[in-house]
Amino acid sequence: ISASQSNILTLETFLSQVCVHHVRSCSSIRFIKSKYVCAFDKPAFKFSHQQRLFRTSAVSCGQIVQFKLSDIGEGITEVTVKEWYIKEGDSVSQFDSICEVQSDKASVTISSRYDGIIRKLHYNLDEIAYVGKPLVDIEIDASKGVAPEEDVVETPAMSHEEHTHQEIKGHKTLATPAVRRLAMENNIKLSEVVGTGKDNRILKEDILNYLAKQTGAILPPSPKAEIIPPLPKSETVPAVPKDKARKIPVPVSRPIVFSGKDKTEPLTGFHKAMVKTMSAALKIPHFGYCDEIDLTQLVQLREELKPLAQSRGIKLSFMPFFIKAASLGLLQYPILNASLDESCQNVTYKASHNIGVAMDTEQGLIVPNVKNVQVCSVFEIASELNRLQALGSAGQLGTNDLSGGTFTLSNIGTIGGTYAKPVILPPEVAIGALGKIQVLPRFNGKGEVFKAQIMNVSWSADHRIIDGATMARFSNLWKSYLENPASMLIDLK
Repeated sequence: ISASQSNILTLETFLSQVCVHHVRSCSSIRFIKSKYVCAFDKPAFKFSHQQRLFRTSAVSCGQIVQFKLSDIGEGITEVTVKEWYIKEGDSVSQFDSICEVQSDKASVTISSRYDGIIRKLHYNLDEIAYVGKPLVDIEIDASKGVAPEEDVVETPAMSHEEHTHQEIKGHKTLATPAVRRLAMENNIKLSEVVGTGKDNRILKEDILNYLAKQTGAILPPSPKAEIIPPLPKSETVPAVPKDKARKIPVPVSRPIVFSGKDKTEPLTGFHKAMVKTMSAALKIPHFGYCDEIDLTQLVQLREELKPLAQSRGIKLSFMPFFIKAASLGLLQYPILNASLDESCQNVTYKASHNIGVAMDTEQGLIVPNVKNVQVCSVFEIASELNRLQALGSAGQLGTNDLSGGTFTLSNIGTIGGTYAKPVILPPEVAIGALGKIQVLPRFNGKGEVFKAQIMNVSWSADHRIIDGATMARFSNLWKSYLENPASMLIDLK
């Protein structure tokens, strides 16, 4: 036997003894702690007269990490799991979306902190998840050492074949579960999409761009009330039939289930937030002020601007004008854009006009706000409203969209009614409720009767720091901007 062949035999004998020693000393291979671990799914040594082969199959040892729900902020301690973007056995990378949760303030998408394989989901849909508690178990590569030791719960052994399959599967098409779902919903094969992300990862923008090339421009989702396109020249139709059509209630196509038994269910999400907010609002001494606004000129102006807005991809409603006029009024009466501390000793005047808009959604009442209206144009406000309405309808508004409001308008008139009694949203000090627009007879300066587009407004203010005269003067200024929209040009910034 040559010297090289002798060395090979000696090495084979040594390694086989080490491996047998470790295997015998442990009840299960998955709990072997030594860094010199060998496992053999086939005979390790094969001898023949012609050659000697030394064959091993490496074990991929991974750590199971309990990925805990971190602090979302805003004092949130529990959330409701609304949707899973992954399932057990899926591979995930850092920053991949794991699930969507909803608190009593907003919907939040939770992303992964690790690269690995999902081994366990700790919650079902619509179950309550708690901050600091495990959300999912992720198996990560132990050799990378990226997991906190206190999060590791076990170290399972994975066969070489399984590990290779996961790697090959992951490199076929790199994409997050959310992107895969988007592709599936639009019947797009990921193999046909060119990824622009890291390592050719397919991003959401890649799917949208691919879809745009196939079908044209991608439009953002819009509220249900906006899905029906307007008929040509629908606005030139006499208003009387339109009013009659609006008075006919549309039946709700929901199956009526009568069980004869009482049902008790916990308050969650935005309904729970409403209880908390309205309980705090009860401590505020409200006073109301109402008036009617003649929007005849504004209706004409909007009709002229609608085609221009549509050419920019914006749906222009009356609300952007109401919001901008309110902001111009707040510049003259900043006390309405303020907040009062709990001890009622200090008033904080807000520099930004973050005007909230109450929205009725399937999740309940939500009030996202348009940030910094004082420096926004009417078109910019309309664009932001379109975005907020789309996210609100999809239940995907974030915490930033729902927090930081300084003044609120509630367009209850889109559902019905003329006057209302709006409730202030703490820590704000004023709110306005807008009624529906009606065609009513009014007299002009010559005593002639004409058709006027009349809208009623109802204001509520915190009487601890706002008196009736201030509220009335603000309302009169806001009214003048809307009744003579050209006058807003003087004060626009």
